[in-house]
Amino acid sequence: TATPAALLALAVALRALNCFLVQTSFVPDEHWQSLEVAHRMLFVILNIHNYGYLTWEWTHRLRGYAYPLIFASIYKALQLLGKDDVLLLIWVPRLAQAVLAAFADVKLYSLVQHLENAETAKCVFFCQLCSWFTWYSCTRTLTNTMETILTIFALSYYPIKGSKMGSSCKYLALVALAIVIRPTAVIPWMPLVFSHFLQEQRKADLLLQKCIPVGLVTVGTSLIIDRVFFGEWVLVQLNFLKFNVLQNLGTFYGSHPWHWYFTQGLPVILGTHLPFFIHGCVLAPKRYRVFLMAVIWTVLVYSTLSHKEFRFIYPVLPFCMVFCGYSLKHLKAWKKSAASFLLLSNLIPALYTGLIHQRGTLDVMGHIQQLCNTSEQSRASVFIMMPCHSTPFYSHVHCPLKMRFLQCPPDLTGNQSYIDEADVFYSNPLGWLNKEFYNDTLLPSHLILFNVLEQEISSFLALRSYEKTVTVFHTHVPQGRVGSHIYIYRRTTETDY
Repeated sequence: TATPAALLALAVALRALNCFLVQTSFVPDEHWQSLEVAHRMLFVILNIHNYGYLTWEWTHRLRGYAYPLIFASIYKALQLLGKDDVLLLIWVPRLAQAVLAAFADVKLYSLVQHLENAETAKCVFFCQLCSWFTWYSCTRTLTNTMETILTIFALSYYPIKGSKMGSSCKYLALVALAIVIRPTAVIPWMPLVFSHFLQEQRKADLLLQKCIPVGLVTVGTSLIIDRVFFGEWVLVQLNFLKFNVLQNLGTFYGSHPWHWYFTQGLPVILGTHLPFFIHGCVLAPKRYRVFLMAVIWTVLVYSTLSHKEFRFIYPVLPFCMVFCGYSLKHLKAWKKSAASFLLLSNLIPALYTGLIHQRGTLDVMGHIQQLCNTSEQSRASVFIMMPCHSTPFYSHVHCPLKMRFLQCPPDLTGNQSYIDEADVFYSNPLGWLNKEFYNDTLLPSHLILFNVLEQEISSFLALRSYEKTVTVFHTHVPQGRVGSHIYIYRRTTETDY
């Protein structure tokens, strides 16, 4: 069997490679709820630069500063070392996430090794490393990624029957930390904590000596961090719950049928692991039922909310991998063929989604960033005419360039006729532009748009002397307002940029 050090070295090397082979964008939150906030925390609060942008979730106190603080600390370290170069600001947080993901992979291996044996542990480890969705997500700076990593760490200390590594304090502390970072982490842990409570002989001790002190320390720490950055006492977890569950305002960002997670969500993130997962569920011993309960319960709870996304159920993927590994180990004569099938069938989606699908919105930031290095930076201004939060912002530019994008905060006042700026723009792009930029002095020097918009505003572009300077590939599957390519238009005037 591999030594823990050798296993960790392998996992770190693989996840570092994983990190560099993911050059696409997944969802806006990977930048807007982490790096953008961290960039602003460091450079605005320390009065180093007076730029940065926070989305409406922060002005409405829906998110906490605990997670961005990790990246702000990385930024601060880079700045102290005089290495706050834009490339390092982009990649070092991602690499830090990759190293944490590698530790989580090894934790999953050691958990199964303690519960079963080295052979089963190897199969689970293999399934975890093969998973295309884990490859796609585990090095991104998403709260869902950190929630998943902390869930694996907590799982390794969970007192399941037969585990010698169980530690109530450690696992509860990790669960509490996951809840502070993303309140939804409470969902998969409900059946696990409840099951632990039922099995525990000394129930009062568990509650009074472990649950309550751990809860008070983590919530207290979260409150203090948010007090420092918001300037007032606020329990963001409560606001988050109110917005997403009680008011169900998440529907503003789209809604799906109740069965979506069963018919699309889980089958897609599991991919070709699905038959192995089902087979593993049938084979696995009784004590693993609590893991299956956590998966089913989480999918059921999320099914009741109308706004659904693949990443929401990402934290239950490691539970599924335990069953997949169990299945693989029991295939005996077919084991090698099955492993080859898993590897090859996951390789294609992992590389395609990591290197090709939706890469334009990140690539275009490299072109915008180049404006920082020109003598015209003070006069340059960029207007991003794309669905809001399509691109990252100052964390990928790192200079006080004038930038603007179409806004789309949801209405929290109950106004039935409310339409956000992006929707107003897309209902009549040409009319909106003529009204907004009625005076030539207001015109941005650079416009960023998807190719699907070009035809509609061509007269505005021609009349205002804009010329196309850059074309960037984005996706093979354009949908609605999102085109296959992104164009950069530059205004040519007497005082050229």
